[in-house]
Amino acid sequence: MGDLELLLPGEAEVLVRGLRSFPLREMGSEGWNQQHENLEKLNMQAILDATISQGEPIQELLVTHGKVPTLVEELIAVEMWKQKVFPVLCRVEDFKPQNTFPIYMVVHHEASIINLLETVFFHKEVCESAEDTVLDLVDYCHRKLTLLVARSGCGGPPEGEGSQDSNPMQELQKQAELMEFEIALKALSVLRYITDCVDRQWSVSQPPQLAHLTRMQCLHPVCWFLSPGKLQQFEGSRWHTVAPSEQQKLSKLDGQVWIALYNLLLSPEAQARYCLTSFAKGQLLKLRAFLTDTLLDQLPNLAHLQSFLAHLALTETQPPKKDLVLEQIPEIWERLERENRGKWQAIAKYQLQHVFSPSEQDLQLQAQRWAETYRLDVLEAVAPERPRCAYCSADASKRCSRCQNEWYCCRECQVKHWEKHGKTCVLAAQGDRAK
Repeated sequence: MGDLELLLPGEAEVLVRGLRSFPLREMGSEGWNQQHENLEKLNMQAILDATISQGEPIQELLVTHGKVPTLVEELIAVEMWKQKVFPVLCRVEDFKPQNTFPIYMVVHHEASIINLLETVFFHKEVCESAEDTVLDLVDYCHRKLTLLVARSGCGGPPEGEGSQDSNPMQELQKQAELMEFEIALKALSVLRYITDCVDRQWSVSQPPQLAHLTRMQCLHPVCWFLSPGKLQQFEGSRWHTVAPSEQQKLSKLDGQVWIALYNLLLSPEAQARYCLTSFAKGQLLKLRAFLTDTLLDQLPNLAHLQSFLAHLALTETQPPKKDLVLEQIPEIWERLERENRGKWQAIAKYQLQHVFSPSEQDLQLQAQRWAETYRLDVLEAVAPERPRCAYCSADASKRCSRCQNEWYCCRECQVKHWEKHGKTCVLAAQGDRAK
């Protein structure tokens, strides 16, 4: 795997330098699709570099060419498109596309960007290069974690089973909802990496505005969900039933939450600026119930957090500060909403006519381009775990012979999954033949 390379160094630099922000109206256009493909290649190359430990050229290029703010703006722009324009498209009664693949690419764009940011934000210089847009990214992560906690109160993420009576747009809505859960977990990791820079990112003349990160309802351990009769854990993009003997083992997602809390509560810079009200104190002290001996054995540094909370229990609360406060505020979401307010219907109508109604020939050309982008050798190299059956999630050893994209443990599972997989399989196969 050491010789595997998706992009040459010079090619990667060209793709990074070409990154730019697109208006909401142009999402799904030819130029936008080209950039989306470029982002996917950069995404896979960044994961591949991190996996085989051969340096981090993608993150260095993003910092050198100042493209991290561009990625943050694109992330928030597609989030707004999904909230404001996508629902309008789904409500159009006479819109019955032959294939929803072009719309799915826009829906998937948010997941692609947040995955790339999760990979590169591990490096503190990337966080620093985000400059003022780090505030917008923090605000974005807060929105996603708020949705994640709200969903956990309803018993976990939505189920992936679709109804036989669903039309293609309804199926696309369900896929978008399932995707939203994984996006929120990626946002959790990005937020944790940002907290690593609390004492480094901001100087005295540029104070940190991280008070809303300490909204504890968004930082409680939220990656465990209880289902009837069994405990399940989300890891490696899949749900796994956790054996009783493994239920005390700290998962990666749990670890991200605890490290973020540790950074926020024990950082001298954050402590100096955090107003300890009675409500905040009550929320923080709830963490003591989670700090078990088993947890401390796995993350020994949390002993400092335990001592902090013990001291906090004896500390008097502070009245809310009434002094004049000047602070930076996130501006990308408000700016985009101001520029497009009242235009959501018009944007949807334009995209219906010019973007999301491609001809059969255009679909085949697009499928061919994606087949070239998603090389199987690269996908297998960056896969987080062994292939699993697309129907029952068991370990899989057989692949769909037509499209080569889905894995199955047996013939029976492949037959049962065909109703859901068939359309995408045929499109992918057409792309392969077009090559």
